Amino acid sequence: MTGPDILAESFAPKPLLSVLAGEVVMPPPVWLMRQAGRYLPEYRALRADKGGFLELVYESPSAAEVTLQPLRRFGFDGAILFSDILIVPYAMGQDLWFEAGEGPRLAPILSETDLSALTPDFSRFEAVYETVRQVKAALDPDVTFLGFAGSPWTIATYMVAGQGSKDQGAARRLAYGDPARFGALIDAIVDATVTYLDGQIKAGVEAVQLFDSWAGSLAPLQFERWVVQPNAAIVRKLKALHPQVPIIGFPKGAGAKLARYAEGTGVDAIGVDESVDPHWANAVLPRGLPVQGNLDPLALIAGGEAVRQAVDNIRAAFAGRPHIFNLGHGILPDTPIAHVEALLSYVRNAYGGGEETD
Repeated sequence: MTGPDILAESFAPKPLLSVLAGEVVMPPPVWLMRQAGRYLPEYRALRADKGGFLELVYESPSAAEVTLQPLRRFGFDGAILFSDILIVPYAMGQDLWFEAGEGPRLAPILSETDLSALTPDFSRFEAVYETVRQVKAALDPDVTFLGFAGSPWTIATYMVAGQGSKDQGAARRLAYGDPARFGALIDAIVDATVTYLDGQIKAGVEAVQLFDSWAGSLAPLQFERWVVQPNAAIVRKLKALHPQVPIIGFPKGAGAKLARYAEGTGVDAIGVDESVDPHWANAVLPRGLPVQGNLDPLALIAGGEAVRQAVDNIRAAFAGRPHIFNLGHGILPDTPIAHVEALLSYVRNAYGGGEETD
C-alpha cells in the first residue's frame, strides 16, 4: 500500500459513525448496552479490588480499563464510557452513594427539599472527562467512542425520590401536582446535561446516547412534556455546540409513542427496546432514520436458537435501514460469555453473507 492508499485507509469511516450518518452498513456495527460490567470476570476482579462502584467510576485509570475490557475480549464496533447516569445529580449538588444489593441513593430528596437548596459542583464531572481522555488515547481507531447521559425525566425520578422505584410515583405526583416546580428541576437537568455532554465531547467521545430508562411510565401528554420536550432541548443546545456529533435517543418503554419521540426530539438515531416489534418500528419511524437494537437480553442468556431466531427477525425488519445491532436494554450479569461470542459470530456472518456459525 503506497502514499494515497495509506492516506485513504487512515481516513476510512468508522462503521458505527457511518450508520449514524445514515448509511446502511453490512454487517451492521455491534455494541451492547452495559457491555462493560458484571458478566465479565475481569470487571468483577477490578471491582473487588477497588471496592465500591462510585469509587471505581471516579478512579479514571480504572474506569478507562473497564471501558476497554469488552473491546479487547469481543472487538465491538463501539466503546461506551463506563460511568453512571447519576453523576449529573451528584454534580448538581445531591449526595450520591450506592447501598450494597439495593442500588443508588441520593440526598436530600427533592420531594421534600427545593432545588435551590442544592449547591452545584461541576468539578465532579472532571474525573469522567479524564476517563474519556484516557480511553480515547488507547482506543482502536476503527472503534467509535460513545458518551452518554441520563435523560431529564429519568434523572428527575431519582432526584425526587432519592432512589429508583417501580412506578416513579413520587416524580409523577410532583409533575402533576406542581408542574412549575417540576419544570424548573427538568430545566436545570437539561442545562447540567448539556454541560456534561459538551465536556465529554471535548474530551474525545464521538457520539452520545441519552438514556430515558423510565420513559415508559408516563401518559401521552406527560410524555410530551417531560420526555420529548426536554430531550429536544438537549439536542438543540448540544447541536449548537457540536453540530457534527450524532445523538442517539433511547426512550425505553415508549412503545406507541416511539414515533413521536423520533419526530419531536430531533435525535440522529433511536434505540428500540426489546418489547417493541422491530417490523412495526421500521414501519412507523421516519424513513432512513438510523435505528439501534433490539435483541432481548434474556434471549442472549438462553443463547442458541433463541438468539438466531431473534437476530433473523431483527435483520429482516431493518433490512435497508441504517442499523446498529444492540440489545433492547443492558446485558445481564449472568450472561454467558460464550453466548456473546456466538452472537457476534452469527450477526457478522448472517448479515455479511459468510457461513453462519452456532
